[in-house]
Amino acid sequence: MLDIHPSYIEKDGRAEFVVLAIEEFQALQQQMEDLEDLLDLRNAKQEEADAPTITLDQIKQKP
Repeated sequence: MLDIHPSYIEKDGRAEFVVLAIEEFQALQQQMEDLEDLLDLRNAKQEEADAPTITLDQIKQKP
């Protein structure tokens, strides 16, 4: 789990902006990219779920 320590900047008594240390921001950014990659992989697997497959033995037997 990512441990972040946000600082809030308020405007008119409401939180308007969040400030993070650059290391925390970069770690959060990396986790978001990793999650996006995982979702892309899952979607690709779902799209190819009914695709025909070839075993390694079948490939080895081809001339």
